[in-house]
Amino acid sequence: MDDTDRKLITLLEADARQPTAVLARKLGLSRSTVQDRMRRLERRGIIGGYTIRLNDEFARRLITAHVMISVNPKFADRVVHALKQMAGLRALHAVSGVYDLIALIRAETTMEIDAMLDEIGAIDGIDKTVSSIVLSTKFER
Repeated sequence: MDDTDRKLITLLEADARQPTAVLARKLGLSRSTVQDRMRRLERRGIIGGYTIRLNDEFARRLITAHVMISVNPKFADRVVHALKQMAGLRALHAVSGVYDLIALIRAETTMEIDAMLDEIGAIDGIDKTVSSIVLSTKFER
């Protein structure tokens, strides 16, 4: 990956819906060269897909919670699979320490958060959960 690829990725991270012609103009390349670079980055697995970014105002209104999860090791794969099916669960991290996993959940209301916490707690193989609601985000990158 060269400097141009890194610049292309940065542009796509900012707005993946930019037309190839616009990306090409910003990079000083031809449209076909940009398309070729994007295909190459996709084939190499550097670009794994394209997604949306929520409007900042809407995202600030969402309630975020971190859920620390203790898992019975015999059920770890089953637990991860069940958690992956939950639409409101935005990320799941395996961690060292007292807990095995940390889930990041987001919803528009505390009732939705409560329902997700109940759903998480009901999964076979989860021994214990402790959740923390995020009150404010000081910065995010």
